[in-house]
Amino acid sequence: MKWILALGAFYGMTGVMLGAFAAHGLKGRLSEPLLSAFQTAVQYQLWHALALVLLFVLYRQQPLALIKWSALSMGVGVLLFSGSLYLLAVTGIKWFGPVTPIGGVAFILGWLLLLIAALKGESA
Repeated sequence: MKWILALGAFYGMTGVMLGAFAAHGLKGRLSEPLLSAFQTAVQYQLWHALALVLLFVLYRQQPLALIKWSALSMGVGVLLFSGSLYLLAVTGIKWFGPVTPIGGVAFILGWLLLLIAALKGESA
């Protein structure tokens, strides 16, 4: 499942780029709460980029469908959670705000699926 590794790498790369953009291009242009929201989006994106890379490694060792679903859920979580916060921060359009919790639920679901995969996986 190369897409898991590719998505993790893409989210990692763009997370670093967006973090640098926030630090150098948005500081002083956004209010503190909006800049903080942007930085939260970057943090969640980077943590879940790392999780996706690790899920790829795990999937190669134990090719369980639950690991694929976990990766998909985390990938969607980044798109919805971080994406909505980026858009909210940059545009100020408040209707992006309600999308953020949906992304949070996708993150939680991804971690839950990984937990289930761990409990159902092969014993050592």
